[in-house]
Amino acid sequence: MAFAVRNLSVLSYANGFTLWHYKAGKDPLATVAADDYFADASDMLTAGDLLMLSTADGARIVAVALADLQTVTTAPLA
Repeated sequence: MAFAVRNLSVLSYANGFTLWHYKAGKDPLATVAADDYFADASDMLTAGDLLMLSTADGARIVAVALADLQTVTTAPLA
């Protein structure tokens, strides 16, 4: 399964920061957390946003490290 914008939801927004939730369906965590999985949403995401990922094999919160034209890089929270 590939990224589906309908599964990306805003949970909270304030001062240019957005907390997102993404329900990945059958996609595994490693696939969803990989760079450019969210490339189709690059115009919606901003560096510093947080994504809560719910996947077939677990969950994780990642930060958007880079969101540029058709490029989205995420990083795990330290």
